[in-house]
Amino acid sequence: MNDRESRPSLIALFTDFGPRGIYTGQMEAVIVASGTGVPVIELCSDAPVFNPRASAYLLAGLAGEMPDNTLFVCVVDPGVGGDRRALSVRTGRHGFVGPDNGLLSQVVRHSNTCSIQTIDWVPTPLSDTFHGRDLFSPVAARLSRGEQIPGTALESADMVGAGWPTDLNEIIYADHYGNLLTGLRVSRIDRDTLLEVKGQTLSYRRTFCEAQPGEAFWHTDSIGLVEISVNGGRAEEVLDLKPGEGVVIKGQGPKIGPRAKGRGPR
Repeated sequence: MNDRESRPSLIALFTDFGPRGIYTGQMEAVIVASGTGVPVIELCSDAPVFNPRASAYLLAGLAGEMPDNTLFVCVVDPGVGGDRRALSVRTGRHGFVGPDNGLLSQVVRHSNTCSIQTIDWVPTPLSDTFHGRDLFSPVAARLSRGEQIPGTALESADMVGAGWPTDLNEIIYADHYGNLLTGLRVSRIDRDTLLEVKGQTLSYRRTFCEAQPGEAFWHTDSIGLVEISVNGGRAEEVLDLKPGEGVVIKGQGPKIGPRAKGRGPR
């Protein structure tokens, strides 16, 4: 791939900074001020807080639905300022920069081709606690201009999170409506599978309107993950669930058909 082909067509910010506050805007300002001309979007600012493990599965799901040649700037980084490495990852479809704390492990796992390197470039100044602005955003800007970033090649087996499961049997994210995303990919389970959460058994429904009012169920969310919902209610409140709680797979049956869209991080 030549430099022009490797330059991103879009930069997507994925952070746990929250929808309010001063941090996301500062990252955007650094990238825009660099003059790359590449559009910058806030893809997710409420990733699981301080939780690279859960965020890794959410990131992999979201990446599958993004346009080819997106560069993801990923910051869920409770170890910022410590001895964790910084990484640049290139898959067949996308680029990623972020900390080596497991956050990028699942996009690597689900990619057919992948190159990984450490980020050894140290910008000046570099704050102790805001590498999203001072390291990862400038790296994204340099990559957007087709510049090389000094670093050392790394095998995927040497990344933090390499040994994490392919699917995570727990709730990883609660959305604005109280729906609960899990780390389970729908392509890995069957339509008549029963899920159990806090002792309550949930059946599959294709759409909200197939469920009775107030009924809790599971379905395929828009990024191919298993989602738990309540028709006309907030699943997190009705079921008294929150991110981090486990999901038990109980039954098996006819395979769910292929996803309508989405190609994974490849």
